[in-house]
Amino acid sequence: MLTSYSHRHRRPVLLVTCLLFLIPASCTLTAYPIDRAAGGPSVPADTRIHMTPDAVVRTPETSDPMLPSGPLKVTVTEAILMSLENNRALVVQRLNPDITQTFEDQERAIFDPAIDAEISTGRLKGERQARSGSQTEGYATNTTEGVILLEQYFPTGTTVALEADTRASDSSLYDDPFYASRLGMTATQSLLRGFGTDVNLVRLRQARLDTRMSEFELRGFTEALVADVERTCWDYALARRQIEIVEESLKVARQQRDETRELIEVGRLAEAELPAVQAEVAAQEQALIEARANKETIRLQLLRLLNPSVPDIWEREVELIHQSTLPDIQLEDVAQYVAVSRRMRPVLNQARLEMQRGDLELVKTRNGLLPLMDLFITLGKSGYADAFGDSIDRIDEDSYDIMGGVRFQYPFFNRDAEAAHRRAQLSRTQAQGALDNLDQLVEVDVRIAYIEVNRTKQQITATSVTRQFNEEKWRTETEKLRVGKSTSFLVAQAQRDLLVSRIAEVQALANYLKALIDLYRQDGSLLERRGISAPGREPVKLS
Repeated sequence: MLTSYSHRHRRPVLLVTCLLFLIPASCTLTAYPIDRAAGGPSVPADTRIHMTPDAVVRTPETSDPMLPSGPLKVTVTEAILMSLENNRALVVQRLNPDITQTFEDQERAIFDPAIDAEISTGRLKGERQARSGSQTEGYATNTTEGVILLEQYFPTGTTVALEADTRASDSSLYDDPFYASRLGMTATQSLLRGFGTDVNLVRLRQARLDTRMSEFELRGFTEALVADVERTCWDYALARRQIEIVEESLKVARQQRDETRELIEVGRLAEAELPAVQAEVAAQEQALIEARANKETIRLQLLRLLNPSVPDIWEREVELIHQSTLPDIQLEDVAQYVAVSRRMRPVLNQARLEMQRGDLELVKTRNGLLPLMDLFITLGKSGYADAFGDSIDRIDEDSYDIMGGVRFQYPFFNRDAEAAHRRAQLSRTQAQGALDNLDQLVEVDVRIAYIEVNRTKQQITATSVTRQFNEEKWRTETEKLRVGKSTSFLVAQAQRDLLVSRIAEVQALANYLKALIDLYRQDGSLLERRGISAPGREPVKLS
């Protein structure tokens, strides 16, 4: 039986068997070429997958049909789609752009017209000098007044108010009541501070930039989630394969132990050879316990990411479906990936938006350095009569009022505005330095990820050769033991080396796939390569 095991593991089909457990269906997506000019794929993205708030209002019970009982069978692509629909952390993050956009509405509301209305009534009872001049006389006056005002502030720094008011007075001093009605307009125009659309639209434009920043933040979170799902899938596939390898190795170790006992019984081996193989069996059993616990831990992590619509989520087994071929990825020059990262990396686009926000802040604080000088003019027409209706009819007569002027204000030293402007200048300089530093860090991250892809790809071949030599070494030690020219300890050591090399071989395959994922995440193209449409696809350009 030992000879049969050796012959089986010398077959080239072993590498194909390892690949069956590690190569995802979604890897075919990585074959899409990247348009370096646009920073996206040369084929349209799959617009069936949208990162829109519509998905937020759907609960897992209504967004997905209840999955059947039994193991959860998914491809890596299906796992990604499931996480995009159900992952609770992503559901929370999707709300951020909508929440941030409400600040835009608040800033836009500054330019909405507002209407004010007031009605009041009162009575005054007192004394005044009598008309004869030598005594006083008492009087009582009842007044009622109504005012309605429509006012709007415009981005040019202009405020326009339209006013209509009526006042009724009934005094005991006079026989008839008195009514006065007025229609008026007041216009105020800022001449220095607050003049022009550039300064008055600053806060609205900053709010719009904040919304875009939240979109890039959502995109970065989504990229991290997709990468985490894929990496966890490979870790889970590796853990399952590791269990199978250890189980096979344990089976062989037990066969080795039984055969050693038979050889001891017939006198071909000494009794001292038995502890070595028994220790190897115990070590393999311990390794199997660790492998199974590791697999269960990763299974829970994967289920947490996918959050499938099942009643017994934590008890559900997961079966990953794979393709049987390793994707043939030909890496371009590292400079191409660096260029893409400078356009598509969400964190860089957020930093550029922060700089634009700082530019707007400079506009606002520079305006604060100016003195307040407003030009205002008030026009009005009034009508007077002893009846309300007559006072309205007489508005078009000769009675009118007009007033104009200039209002000026400037604080001594103006320290508050000076400090705010100086702070805005320093913050702008700091933002530029932070962007330059971040750009350098992103390039280093891409270059390191590029090196890692090449390293792991070379490790696939190296670990395969190591495994072949360890198989040959194990076979040789086994044959030598049978003729009495080796020891059980050397056979057990060779078997352990073979186990380690077999696990290292499949680990190298998984590391290569995860290195590709990390490279695509570092250059910001992961979502495009997976056909996922998400906010923040258009890069930010600085003027």
